[in-house]
Amino acid sequence: MLIASKYKIRDVRAREILDSRGEPTIEVEIITSGGVFSASAPSGASRGSLEAKELRDGGERYFGKGVLKAVKKVLEVVKPKIKGLDATNQEKIDQILIEIDGTEDKSNLGSNTLFAVSVAVCKAGSFNIPVFRYIAEKFSFSPKIPKVCFNIINGGVHAGNDLAFQEFMICPQNEIFSENLRDGVEIYQKLKEILKKKFGKTAINLGDEGGFAPPLSKIEDAIQIILECIFELKKENVKIALDCASNQFFKNGKYFVDQREYEGESLLNFYKYLVEKYQIFSLEDPFSEEDWENWQKITQFGILIVGDDLLVSNKNRLKKAIDKKACNCCLIKINQIGTITEAVETIKMAKNAGFKIFCSHRSGETVDDFLADFAVGVGADFLKAGAPARGERVAKYNRLLKIEEIL
Repeated sequence: MLIASKYKIRDVRAREILDSRGEPTIEVEIITSGGVFSASAPSGASRGSLEAKELRDGGERYFGKGVLKAVKKVLEVVKPKIKGLDATNQEKIDQILIEIDGTEDKSNLGSNTLFAVSVAVCKAGSFNIPVFRYIAEKFSFSPKIPKVCFNIINGGVHAGNDLAFQEFMICPQNEIFSENLRDGVEIYQKLKEILKKKFGKTAINLGDEGGFAPPLSKIEDAIQIILECIFELKKENVKIALDCASNQFFKNGKYFVDQREYEGESLLNFYKYLVEKYQIFSLEDPFSEEDWENWQKITQFGILIVGDDLLVSNKNRLKKAIDKKACNCCLIKINQIGTITEAVETIKMAKNAGFKIFCSHRSGETVDDFLADFAVGVGADFLKAGAPARGERVAKYNRLLKIEEIL
């Protein structure tokens, strides 16, 4: 009983803080006799229409983006329901949150509220063992450090340039994470040097995820500059991955890329050209979230085809994709669905179908490093947390270094 009391939730606190974009987000603290365990919610700029909805205040304060309503919900609605419960009972507490919310899209409590409470509870439940190990043991996963994709050029809604694609990433393929991190950092720094020489100081301005936002408008130009860095540094063991985020350039049934209009079939041919010419390793959201026919066609390319807006970490959308053979890798963003338990259910369904698992940050992040533990704990194949720069990104990568020491 003495040990069990360390997991009993004695109090719940919540407050409004700022994320990496300088916008409000919610932080929740779960207090037990074992300590104070906090979690803060990330927020995406590029969102699938079917992902869980955040709870924002509206009105003039913070241009409507305040989260005082979410804070109030935690203190007045959630706290009375979970105070006194055992923090190790993650599934029960997550189910209580889902029942309190009572909506399909989580619009009552908000995905930001659900996320912050669920993650803080998970940390409290782990208490005196590493969070990744607690997650692995609790949900029956084999922990491993994923390969990491570093977003080194930003485009789309994450940057102020004319690149249609959202993320141009490098994915080092060494077996040891610390070596992959070194490769990522060295290429990132070389890219900074080359961009400055080619375009001047303004080219090294950063996008939302810490990658550079140079004045480029052609997809191939961005890829070629990255390859120039890779070749100059002789990093032969590095692959390129692209997050197309096609929902953002899909309008009225057409795709607009490189100042050109594409039908689904012609865009498919463009992707085929890029994959073959540049040995592209992975394509994320190459088509819009309801363009199932072209998702089915591109999955036949034989490379990693990642569903983000297509799946929104939702097991019902995943089931449809599995049935249609519409992708082969499931991107996981916990706040897309709301709680850890729901994210784990989606991960297990994806793994059972032979899909790869790709854990992801959001463009609006905090210095909370939970994502690193979660990715390792669920045995994810890949992780992306942005560029190897800026505190909110580096926090995740530094945590992986510590986890590597433990493992």
